[in-house]
Amino acid sequence: MSAIDPAAVLAHIAFDANGLVPAIAQQHDTGEVLMMAWMNRDAVVETLTTGRVCYWSRSRKGLWRKGESSGQQQRLVDFLFDCDGDTILLKVDQDGVACHTGRRTCFFTSARAEGLTEVAKVQVSPEELYGKS
Repeated sequence: MSAIDPAAVLAHIAFDANGLVPAIAQQHDTGEVLMMAWMNRDAVVETLTTGRVCYWSRSRKGLWRKGESSGQQQRLVDFLFDCDGDTILLKVDQDGVACHTGRRTCFFTSARAEGLTEVAKVQVSPEELYGKS
């Protein structure tokens, strides 16, 4: 993907009072919803200029380049925002798993009549994913 001029995009994004906007990552070719995270202006700019998805980590209070510690990075295929500009949809090419639990998607628990059901199994242990012992 070629670099996109972030200035034109930023003018259409409605960041919240904390300077953040929710961003949903979706696998570009299958439509699978992988995760939701937050982006600030810097994360949007970096994502658009590099083509590698970057988020804002609220817990670390800093930029989080998806896959920087796990190797499971996301490459941007398409950058969309909704009619109000208050939600971003990132169509990505995901390497491996997207969830820190080692699942392909962060959306792995379903609320059903019979109770909560796990609908996606762990593909790689978090210890293996992040090199922890």
